[in-house]
Amino acid sequence: MYWVKTPSWIQSFFPQAVFRLEVSTPCIYLTFDDGPTPHVTDWVLSQLAPYDAKATFFCLGKQVEKYPDLFQAIQQQGHQIGNHSYHHFNGLKTATSTYLADVEKAKDLIDSNLFRPPYGQLKWSQYQALKQEYRMIFWEVMAGDFDEKVSKEKCLQRIYDNMNAGSILVLHDSLKCEEKVRFVLPRLLEYYTERGYRFLGIE
Repeated sequence: MYWVKTPSWIQSFFPQAVFRLEVSTPCIYLTFDDGPTPHVTDWVLSQLAPYDAKATFFCLGKQVEKYPDLFQAIQQQGHQIGNHSYHHFNGLKTATSTYLADVEKAKDLIDSNLFRPPYGQLKWSQYQALKQEYRMIFWEVMAGDFDEKVSKEKCLQRIYDNMNAGSILVLHDSLKCEEKVRFVLPRLLEYYTERGYRFLGIE
């Protein structure tokens, strides 16, 4: 179960977390989870570059360890990075000590004060501990590129229907989501650029 647009009552569970950003100009915050992934992340970077679009990549420690050159390329091209844990544990199903140790293991590889919990799910104890050190970044719009029941066309339409200035959108630079991301990303970049939007990384 997930919400395409995160409702305010869910946001109230994590009062110091970020779901969207207040902006004075038309801009959107693209984020990508679960990479870096060869042939996906580098393709994403190639799509962002012509628009001078910046994004935030919430990386898994295990992926950074496998593909350090790709992780470096993200930063060299001016994008932001965030910690998405090492193994992608679900916080609700993981002991707090194990979960925090996993995030700490990723921290050794990912130098960032941004953290996004896998699945957007974590226990209150985990949240309380992590918010002392990290800016907790969730999202406002979830296209569902990971959802086998949702077509690539539906993913794109969800974005058009729900994104506004200041929205944080989550997509995935993973093999599972590659087909939908390859359809969605170039179209949304063109659509919003034509309407005067900029794409910025989260700092």
